[in-house]
Amino acid sequence: MPVENVDVRPLFAEPLFRANIASAISDDQVSFIQNLKMVKNQANLISENLYIFNEPELASVKQAVHEALSIYASDVLGITQELYVTQSWSLINNPTIGMHGHSHSNSVVSGSLYYCDMPEPVSGMVFDRHRGYQQLELTPQQDRRNIYNTPLNVVQPERGEIVMFSSGLQHYVETNTSAQPRYSVAFNTFVKGTLGNFRDVSELVLK
Repeated sequence: MPVENVDVRPLFAEPLFRANIASAISDDQVSFIQNLKMVKNQANLISENLYIFNEPELASVKQAVHEALSIYASDVLGITQELYVTQSWSLINNPTIGMHGHSHSNSVVSGSLYYCDMPEPVSGMVFDRHRGYQQLELTPQQDRRNIYNTPLNVVQPERGEIVMFSSGLQHYVETNTSAQPRYSVAFNTFVKGTLGNFRDVSELVLK
């Protein structure tokens, strides 16, 4: 065999951040979110209010999300700038309903908060490594999938969990095959602080 010393290494990785903030969510807050006015959003339902973390009733939830974002900025991104929530909204996937594939524009990190019990079986969030149309599809064999070639990764959320990821990642939600609604909250973020360098005339101050 002429091929020797084969070495395969990962060049980059996409972070998926998971943390539990259940202690910051009260029963009253669960009820408040579940009773928000909802409107049609393609197949599922979305809250009419798209800035729900600005509501005083959700102050402790917003603070917990902010603390998680601080950890993400420092420990995952390794940046000195601050991540803050821009828009935030509630979602309901009723039985037989999933959510279409999408990514989040004008956002750095996006997140989902599973603030109440998840119906069984839990419909997962599916992340697609491809960000656009694939002219050539080279699908790996099921038993040969690995970190380098797998096209999809599925996350099974749990109550009280916040899940955060790069806003550019394509993702969708599996069909809710349970007999109960699937509740969640989603949010987008942006950065505050100074980017670039003053002397290199690349400075940009974001407030």
